[in-house]
Amino acid sequence: MSWGIRTTGSWDKTERWLTKLSKGEFFAKLDDIGRLGADRLASATPVDSGATALSWAYSVKKTSGGASVTWYNTNTNNGFNIAIMIQYGHGTGTGGYVPGYDYINPAISPVMRTAIDAVFQEVMR
Repeated sequence: MSWGIRTTGSWDKTERWLTKLSKGEFFAKLDDIGRLGADRLASATPVDSGATALSWAYSVKKTSGGASVTWYNTNTNNGFNIAIMIQYGHGTGTGGYVPGYDYINPAISPVMRTAIDAVFQEVMR
């Protein structure tokens, strides 16, 4: 009695995807997602002087276990990040309080959906 396994088809799509991944082609899409997110955050930032809106940036980090996109804002006042101050509110020097305005979440949510869709499309290709 002999045992065996029969298969049909090929591993072509899997091999193509792994080759793209090993060459870093997939990470270029993360750079596009990062740029899109920074642009959307800049557009959604309430404008007083415009400094906070112009201070959005991103970084893409690759590790052996994956990759990440991080958005950040470099505009600070006395060491406090102005984008966070706008988002969550802040106390004033005279004892008052300025309530926060949620502009980050609505701006970045569609970008996250785009990122999820891009990863899904890349894996399914």
